[in-house]
Amino acid sequence: MQVIYNGIDLEVFKPRKSDFRKKFNIENKFIILGVANVWVQRKGFDYFIKLSQRLSDDEVIVLVGLNDKQLKLLPKNVIGIKRTSKFEELVEIYSSADVFVNPTLEDNFPTTNIESLACGTPVITFDSGGSPECLDEKCGYVIKKGDFKELYKKILEVKKQGKNYFSEFCIKQSKKFDKNKRFEEYINLYREIYESFNNNSSL
Repeated sequence: MQVIYNGIDLEVFKPRKSDFRKKFNIENKFIILGVANVWVQRKGFDYFIKLSQRLSDDEVIVLVGLNDKQLKLLPKNVIGIKRTSKFEELVEIYSSADVFVNPTLEDNFPTTNIESLACGTPVITFDSGGSPECLDEKCGYVIKKGDFKELYKKILEVKKQGKNYFSEFCIKQSKKFDKNKRFEEYINLYREIYESFNNNSSL
């Protein structure tokens, strides 16, 4: 069996300067980012709410992809943003964050992890499904599924070391998931299958 991972557009997802921090008045905050198309329980929404209760004054959570009901329930130290279809806006948010946290409890291969790496932001995720598969020890942390204590500990480690400690490694790792390389893998696989089929048919 051959596994071909999802890829992303590295011409779009790359470090970008913006006024995101200034816009939300969080210029001197340590930003913990979470992104999902839909925030359901398996995506780890409850972990961010629990995490908000542990934050210090210089830390803030930013969640992207929330619905109106979820926005109304957020604590004051959580900034909620609805789902955005503008890649440029998402890239600016990834680039502004200090760490991307993906406490997913069930996932195939979330491209959000790769998007964050491509923008130079380290990733912390649970060892669930395919979520850890794009990471190595230099660009983030993989922890036991559901271990909130360790999740919080690793966030503080990233804060202590600083985002710049990880950024170069994150960007380098993301290049393994260039969508153009993934397309080439698909083409080569289809060619192999086609040639194999033709060879067998001629026997």
